[in-house]
Amino acid sequence: MIDLHAHSIFSDGTNTPEELVTLAEQAGLTALALTDHDTTDGLPRFMAAGANSSVQTVAGIELSAEFGEITLHMLGFLFDPANEDLQTALKQVREGRTERNVQILEKLNRLGYSLTHDDVRKQSGDDLIGRPHFAAALIEKGHFKHQDKIFQQLLGRGKAAYVDRRRFSPEACVEIVRKAGGAPVIAHPGQMKLTTRSLRRLVKKLKEHGLCGLEVWHPTHQPHQMAAFLRICEDFGLVATGGSDFHGTLTPDLTLGRGFGDLCVPDTALDTLRGLCNRAI
Repeated sequence: MIDLHAHSIFSDGTNTPEELVTLAEQAGLTALALTDHDTTDGLPRFMAAGANSSVQTVAGIELSAEFGEITLHMLGFLFDPANEDLQTALKQVREGRTERNVQILEKLNRLGYSLTHDDVRKQSGDDLIGRPHFAAALIEKGHFKHQDKIFQQLLGRGKAAYVDRRRFSPEACVEIVRKAGGAPVIAHPGQMKLTTRSLRRLVKKLKEHGLCGLEVWHPTHQPHQMAAFLRICEDFGLVATGGSDFHGTLTPDLTLGRGFGDLCVPDTALDTLRGLCNRAI
């Protein structure tokens, strides 16, 4: 059993890369991918931890794309983290993230939550500042007691202090991953709430740019959705992947590898993904 979707403190998760590897060992996983949002900064530590583990660690990332009025997330696997084109693209995203953090801080202050950049930086240390660090700073300042309340009231999508991020086009995401030698996969397609026909059109278009897979198994997917996604994979020659989308304490009901308890991603998904990646690149 494997898990190809997990986040660390280097984006919006609450566990270190090393802790994720330990949790994967405890869960009996054979492989785990670290797929932080728009950054590869956690991968060196993650891969180093995997070198001394029974768990195979897989280089991954989750890129955010603009797709009409919704956000499309693109997973990338088995790429070269040092690829220059990839890192140039991620630098652009980081610059947008810095702008976003300034705007979040301004919104929080206008809403009466006294917070400074230093307060937030204290929580992030050397890591990229993300919403969990704002939440931790708000708790330390005594504004809240629990993270979930902060996201429900302030930092969740569409809430009072939420600010959107700079994103690529879906085609650009596919090409970024491919140029880095990796395999791009559409993440949790069920969350986009597209009709099957619309999803098939999107898949057909992105397959022409090098799309390799579709995330079929995900905690938010219903059985009928997974069946439909599997058919799409079969029809377009894509790899069916899956993962828990684990964020640590931000997803307290989820467990690594198991999701809500019934997630089971087969080892063959990674084997097939690697084989397709090697043939396609």
